[in-house]
Amino acid sequence: MIITPELLGYFPGVFSVDDGEVLFAKLTGNIAWRQESIIIFGRSVLTPRLTAWYGDAGAVYKYSGVSFDPLPWTDELLYIRAKTEELAGTTFNSVLINLYRDGSDSMGWHSDDEPELGRNPIIASVNLGEARRFDLRLKKDHHVKQQILLEGGSVLVMKGDLQHHWQHQIAKSAKIKNPRINLTFRTIKP
Repeated sequence: MIITPELLGYFPGVFSVDDGEVLFAKLTGNIAWRQESIIIFGRSVLTPRLTAWYGDAGAVYKYSGVSFDPLPWTDELLYIRAKTEELAGTTFNSVLINLYRDGSDSMGWHSDDEPELGRNPIIASVNLGEARRFDLRLKKDHHVKQQILLEGGSVLVMKGDLQHHWQHQIAKSAKIKNPRINLTFRTIKP
């Protein structure tokens, strides 16, 4: 099984280098970053990255045993959302923002398949700062894998039944010394 453009689209250079640097600086300083405790395999651990949840009132998101009430949109987030919605061809009511401080910050294998995202969610992932490798693996056969280098200024759009059949991660890497901000826009269903 391969990943087709109907399931995954990668768009480099959506945000220019200058635009990306300005947005990165503003988000780094203006976002209410937190390091959450989440439940993994029955025990509480700190997330290996900083996170924030923003969105429309009522767009509550739950994962790994934690419930997130959205903070109100900032001007920078509204600007990024507008460009991302145009590219993805849909509207989003929320964004999960991750700050990977260096290569020791990561996100383990998972699918974005929480019930409040709906059956076949469209998730647009905006990348600012350091490039990081995005790994995908087939749920039924972990030997079937694909990789994409997510460059600063790029957008990755996941859609269709991708979340049903594939998992993804951002692995640790000792080679990565600089930070990366990732914004995953999504629509929380009532």
